[in-house]
Amino acid sequence: ISQGSACSSVDSPRVSLEDTTLLAMKSKCSVSCSRRKNRKAHFTAPSHIRRKLMSAPLSKDLRTKYSVRSLPIRRDDEVMIVRGHFHDREGKVTQVYRKKFRIHIERVTRDKANGQTVPIPIHPSKVVITKLKLDKDRKALLDRKSTAAKKGKGE
Repeated sequence: ISQGSACSSVDSPRVSLEDTTLLAMKSKCSVSCSRRKNRKAHFTAPSHIRRKLMSAPLSKDLRTKYSVRSLPIRRDDEVMIVRGHFHDREGKVTQVYRKKFRIHIERVTRDKANGQTVPIPIHPSKVVITKLKLDKDRKALLDRKSTAAKKGKGE
């Protein structure tokens, strides 16, 4: 690479022909391609970023109704598990465990040896939201996302 940084524009006179291929591969300077850095950012993410990381897709009828594909999951949403041992089970989200990137769903439990029942943690990407708990903030988020989607389609 020449003396210019890897993120400088292609119009720069110092960039040679070999450098343009490197520039085309990375569109943003602030985003890393490194697996190591991405894993560190994921597992050390603060709670407000973990909320977004813990998004779940909406069911087909909710997707057509709101024209939104996925939303961050919250406590009283109703979900259906679509992957794993408990697939096709439906229930209400009882806890969003951001520290472990998991959610707890009612009636998805197991019995311990001492007779105690414990919830089984499920990753939010393995569920589909079937019913939303709507409040004013959630409605505003849906409106914001749906208008952005309509703008992107060019309607």
